[in-house]
Amino acid sequence: MATIPITKRGAEKLKVELQRLKTVERPAVIQAIAEARAQGDLSENAEYESAKEHQGFVEGRIAEIEGKLSAAQIIDPSDLDAGGRVVFGATVDLEDEDSGAAVTYQIVGEDEADLKQGLINISSPIARALIGKEEGDTAVVQAPGGERRYEVVGVRYI
Repeated sequence: MATIPITKRGAEKLKVELQRLKTVERPAVIQAIAEARAQGDLSENAEYESAKEHQGFVEGRIAEIEGKLSAAQIIDPSDLDAGGRVVFGATVDLEDEDSGAAVTYQIVGEDEADLKQGLINISSPIARALIGKEEGDTAVVQAPGGERRYEVVGVRYI
């Protein structure tokens, strides 16, 4: 299995979710199934079917997270020394060459991406265009609305 890059913060977030699923969600589902079973005939018991469906979701998510964590390559951006180049985990300050708008993104793993928080997926078009660039370089991004050009203003490892 190939390794999946993830930041230290992203790995911690997955571990917290896994812990919650195992200690809160799983016991609650087991309790709900037991209560539904106590009601008698399971063939027409909507609560039982719902609880079993939720159990399938919880167990599937637990397996998914455990798989991701076992294949994860945890990267702490503050430990990086990429010589000013944009790499996974780097925080990049950009300026749109057309509008002059300043934006800041951190390049993270798939599970951590949240554009509203400035976290972009490593496989997104903008992240792929930024990888390997240095301060002063121009990244050309093929966006749905056409080509966008960004100047790399700063690269930080935080």
